[in-house]
Amino acid sequence: MKLVIAAVGTRMPNWVEEGFADYSKRMPRELPLELAAVKAEPRSEGKTVAGMMAAEAQRLRGALPPRCRTIVLDERGAELTTQNLAQRLQRWMNEGGDTAFLIGGPDGLDPALKQEAAERVRLSGLTLPHAMVRVMLAEALYRASSVIRGHPYHRE
Repeated sequence: MKLVIAAVGTRMPNWVEEGFADYSKRMPRELPLELAAVKAEPRSEGKTVAGMMAAEAQRLRGALPPRCRTIVLDERGAELTTQNLAQRLQRWMNEGGDTAFLIGGPDGLDPALKQEAAERVRLSGLTLPHAMVRVMLAEALYRASSVIRGHPYHRE
């Protein structure tokens, strides 16, 4: 099973690239983590927010592995603990197939894309910069995989 973080936005600060790369390389071989960054729709006059989100949604769909399970990161999604995420991750591994986590652009994710998703989850009740979410999600997935393997990275 492969994990993919599909995110709107392609030019991130170095600390984002480095943070994501660090957690990605720590992932177990049987659970690789990849980033699929897609270009944000240019914000200019004459474009509606709905139209921009729809264009970004098309790019996100095009970046996903075929027939993968999609999980939307949404502020109104289910709040997970590390243990909950580990249980979900284990279930997805047992079911097979790739899993993609979708992170929207400045205006969020297209409502149709949210409806297509298997699940909606949130990382925090706080509003977070989208760049930071990539690193936080990568760390959360690494921590959840550590729980599954009984690694002492996570302590309760």
